[in-house]
Amino acid sequence: MGLTRQYLRYEPAALFGLVASARAGVAFVALRGERGRYVAVPACEHVFVWDTRKGEKVLILKGLKQQVSCLCPSPDGLHLAVGYEDGAIRVFNLLSGESAITFNGHRAAVTALQYDHLGGRLVSGSKDTEVIVWDVINESGLYRLRGHKDVITQVLFLKEKNLLVTCAKDTLVKWWDLDTQHCFKTLVGHRAEVWGMALLSQEKRLITGSADSELRVWDLTYIQEVKDPDEPESKKSKGLSSPGAEEKTEEDETLELDEHPEERIVKCSKVGSIMREGRDRVVTLGTDRMGKFLACHGTDAVLEVFSVLSEEEIQKKLEKKMKKARKKAKQNSEEEPERSVELSLQEEIQRVTSVKASSKIKSFDLILSPKGELKMVLLLQNNVIELYNLDLSAQVPQAVRVSRITIGGHRSDVRTLAFSSDNIAILSAAAESVKIWNRSTLQCIRTMECEYALCSLFVPGDRQVILGTKTGKLQLYDLASGSLIETLDAHDGAVWSIALSPDQHGFVTGGADKCVKFWEFELVKDESSVQKRLSMKHVRVLQLDEDVLCVRYSPNQKLLAVSLLDCTVKVFYVDTLKFFLSLYGHKLPVLCMDICYDGTLIATGSADRNVKIWGLDFGDCHRSLFAHDDSVMYLQFVPKSHLFFTAGKDNKIKQWDADKFEHIQTLEGHHQEVWCLALSPNGDYVVSASHDKSLRLWERTREPLILEEEREMQREAEYEESVAKEEQPVVAGERQGETGLAGKKTIETIKAAERIMEAIELYREETAKLKEHNAICKAAGKEVPFPVNPILRAYGNITPSAYVLEVFKKVKSSELEESLLVLPFSYVPDLLRLFNEYIQQGSDVELLCRALLFLLKIHFGQITSNQMLVTVIENLKKTTISRVSEARDVLGFNMAGLQFLKREIEAKEEVTFFADATERFEEKKRKRKKKEKMVLAML
Repeated sequence: MGLTRQYLRYEPAALFGLVASARAGVAFVALRGERGRYVAVPACEHVFVWDTRKGEKVLILKGLKQQVSCLCPSPDGLHLAVGYEDGAIRVFNLLSGESAITFNGHRAAVTALQYDHLGGRLVSGSKDTEVIVWDVINESGLYRLRGHKDVITQVLFLKEKNLLVTCAKDTLVKWWDLDTQHCFKTLVGHRAEVWGMALLSQEKRLITGSADSELRVWDLTYIQEVKDPDEPESKKSKGLSSPGAEEKTEEDETLELDEHPEERIVKCSKVGSIMREGRDRVVTLGTDRMGKFLACHGTDAVLEVFSVLSEEEIQKKLEKKMKKARKKAKQNSEEEPERSVELSLQEEIQRVTSVKASSKIKSFDLILSPKGELKMVLLLQNNVIELYNLDLSAQVPQAVRVSRITIGGHRSDVRTLAFSSDNIAILSAAAESVKIWNRSTLQCIRTMECEYALCSLFVPGDRQVILGTKTGKLQLYDLASGSLIETLDAHDGAVWSIALSPDQHGFVTGGADKCVKFWEFELVKDESSVQKRLSMKHVRVLQLDEDVLCVRYSPNQKLLAVSLLDCTVKVFYVDTLKFFLSLYGHKLPVLCMDICYDGTLIATGSADRNVKIWGLDFGDCHRSLFAHDDSVMYLQFVPKSHLFFTAGKDNKIKQWDADKFEHIQTLEGHHQEVWCLALSPNGDYVVSASHDKSLRLWERTREPLILEEEREMQREAEYEESVAKEEQPVVAGERQGETGLAGKKTIETIKAAERIMEAIELYREETAKLKEHNAICKAAGKEVPFPVNPILRAYGNITPSAYVLEVFKKVKSSELEESLLVLPFSYVPDLLRLFNEYIQQGSDVELLCRALLFLLKIHFGQITSNQMLVTVIENLKKTTISRVSEARDVLGFNMAGLQFLKREIEAKEEVTFFADATERFEEKKRKRKKKEKMVLAML
């Protein structure tokens, strides 16, 4: 058997060139004791925290593979909840940057997240149309709420009441009672999708934004507040008024109840609309934490800010109006002006200003600073974060831009990349600028304005770069000064491709004007200085019948390969420009190609998703490979080898072996189309650019890559994916109604269930062995040494039952219910007996009671019909009640003790506060007397 070819693995090294992704929202976070300075933004699968004052990245919250789709900071400012495209939610600690809690419940991207006012619960809405309420402290799911028919767009907790409001693209706003977990009211006053909503005026007003320019305003009246305390309960429940009112027939009463069956907890009545300036749909609607300011924006670049009057301010305005009305009434000798005086909606919610951003707004966040300024952070579509301040004390408040984070990336997609000859500098060019990056520090060291760039190269010596643009120009830049030296009109159409000649004396360009042009470098006299400067001289032209898409030299500079719009690749001799070969076989145009280092092979990548490998001696096709699920956008050989990389519109980068025609490795990381890539001259680094605005660096490691293992890992990953997509297990006796279990079956829950099963199997075996051993000892009449299981020895010679508890405790809190749901019933009796033993010992009572109650709920029928378990359940009942009441007593005592300590500390602080104030006053007095003495002495 021959030796297998050894490959080296490429690993992701860095993500750069990205300020923020426009997929999710932006949020102010409290960091280092400061609010209003740091903002958290999504960055593909990560979350970046930027310092808006310095324009620096201060923290990276690292994700796994899926893109971030939603952000929500906790009320205490210490945590950040992050929702992902696959439906997972991770809660990060902002002090350590680590993620301690993961919730898996949604089957599609998380679209809305919200904490309750204490930060103990988190509610999430998703593209799967379901809403889930999570317990953050216990790290588990509480319940799932079903009812919407389309993507959830916003979720809000009510502070005072245990209620939840949700809105979705199905045009509905639903009210949920979280005590009973059902929807008790549905607002149907919208004709199109409800894109956002906000609660104002101490939760007595709801504002919704839809697909038009209206912001609908609803007054909320909580029914408990409206009830007359003197009215008997029986009459209240029947909906009858006090004596003397008209009696209602049974039929009328039924009709009334049918008309308003949901008006038991809250009553919603539309009071009017606020007109926005924008004509398109609302994208984001939100308020600051205090609810004093409301802001919204559409699909344009304008953020509209409104101020909401508080009850005191409304009262003052009403008094002023009343005075005016009385004055007017006196003049006109009228009576009772009080009835007609009331504030309009526009007076209660006043337009403050409109903020015009530099590009389309994707999201925003507001915070009211202690100085009385309103700070607004805007996440823009073009990879920019802008911070505005609004001075509210001014006569006409105007928003002032105080900072703008742009240096870290391009405004548009990067269409060309190049490496310098020393492997250190990376060039990236887009529609508006060209940037030079340091590969080791990933810092942008030069930014130069340019036209829409399509291709680029470093001039030998790495002091200049050349760009080919969409308008047909060649632009030459000097890197030391960061200035444009020369611009030449090279082609009548776009310059699609540029290639440096192997002798490094010139280069060749191919354009949309059906020409291939040859250029040479030359030194010309500079008018402004004595020294000569580099220039480009056009020497030859090759006219063709079709648009040129790509050009490449062979390493010996004898041949030139030209890809044309007619789906063929023509090969010409460089010296005579005579035709040599035509490579045909692709069904769509060849977008990229490259020739290997020894000039024997040429690989072509096409829009037909195939890569073909050809011999350059006879033009024969060695192999056609189905490379990507979409167009192959870029192809390049690894220097000094027959391995090559391809980039596709399917978000993937793949490595191939051109000799064995094998797929070696897939580099997954980009979330949208990959436009281009570049390999460093030593082959150790790959840099790629994508439509997700990110640049990614991949590094060749010393780790060997074995193809069989890669295939095996790929199969495992596919199996795990298929497991997650399987039907969710059903709880016996539970109908699919409005509510359901919060979790979902994942590969982790299955593995956890398997670990519990293995632990119970070990417990059964060990107890059977122990019985056998005891019988042998009894028969022998002496003690025989008992062999300890190696697993139990590894845990420190613990008992089998203690081992089961250890395994059980290691199951993540958020995965406990789903793991028990997967567990077969045959293991449940043993588990119940063990639970009884553990609870008697008083270990982990809270966890065990939670698991016990869940098992009783899902296996109720089988447990109650099993005679063997009657005594076990009876014992459990006694031990559980006694242990839980003990735990409650301990908690109650601890709470009382903590409250006492709190009161003591507060009392001490008050004393020290006054003592400090007196001390400071005395100090000032001493200083003043000292100063007076000095002045007198001088006089």
